[in-house]
Amino acid sequence: MASPAVDPARSIPVLPSPDIKATRDFYRDQLGFGIVGPEMDEYLIMRRNEMEIHFWRSNDRKLPEVSSCYIRGGEVPALYAEFSARGVEKLSPFTVRPWNMKEFYVWDPHANLLKFGCAPEEV
Repeated sequence: MASPAVDPARSIPVLPSPDIKATRDFYRDQLGFGIVGPEMDEYLIMRRNEMEIHFWRSNDRKLPEVSSCYIRGGEVPALYAEFSARGVEKLSPFTVRPWNMKEFYVWDPHANLLKFGCAPEEV
């Protein structure tokens, strides 16, 4: 059994997706995530470095419009530069918000909101 220091507990978002294949394609082709585990029609696990997001198939197309996750860390400025260079659609400006976090947002094809942020001094 791995020690807690080697394998710390993590929080992993699980977002709804009305189309698992479209979700897979977007996160793989636009955001550079890889597929983890077997490909299934009802569930998808995507990972990029330490970022991991799970998706469950939902027939309710409104759910992604009210779902989001926050990704924070020093890698965020480089991700913004990469996503901008790739021409990722629905990419917000990278700016300091009133709560003193420098953030940018990406909406996936189903309207799940990914918020990326870092402290301004990390830029």
